Amino acid sequence: MSDCTVFELRQYTLKPGRTDDLVDVFDRELVHTQESVGITVVGQFRDLERPDRFVWLRGFADMAARRTALKAFYGGPDWREHGPVANDTMAAWDDVLLLAPLRPVADEGRPEQDAPHAPQHLTISVHPAGTPTADDDVMALATLHEDNTFPALPVRTDLDVVVRVRRDEEALTFETLQVVTADPTAGSRLR
Repeated sequence: MSDCTVFELRQYTLKPGRTDDLVDVFDRELVHTQESVGITVVGQFRDLERPDRFVWLRGFADMAARRTALKAFYGGPDWREHGPVANDTMAAWDDVLLLAPLRPVADEGRPEQDAPHAPQHLTISVHPAGTPTADDDVMALATLHEDNTFPALPVRTDLDVVVRVRRDEEALTFETLQVVTADPTAGSRLR
């Protein structure tokens, strides 16, 4: 992930009771197929405070690579086959922040398929721009002020933020706009 200069924080509101359906198709069919076209799927999470939310992060080498990879994925056979199943679980999918890392992001590697994982929740917090970050943040990102190179997938332009990903809740000591108590799915790289 250290080669990624562009990230998306994507938050979906799902139809009631459909979270497990999306997690299943996402982990089984949509992670490796995105990675095969150059997208880094950083992590996918259930939101423990809002059971009908699915939150995930993905990264790209740069904005040109983002456009190329998204065009290949959403125009390809894997999305044609599995996209309708995923889309059927969603009530809203347009809460997307385009972000840049404030420092390099370490790659923890993808876990083995079906590897057990200890329940360790992450805190994903969204703060006003300029909020300090810490060396022990798993990820520290800020709004990327670039034109959306793939307009078929809208991104929010109404916020200027810092996003912190932590393994504790220290980030909550700052003014927060949003907090996600993130429970990594079995296929999530970030745990």
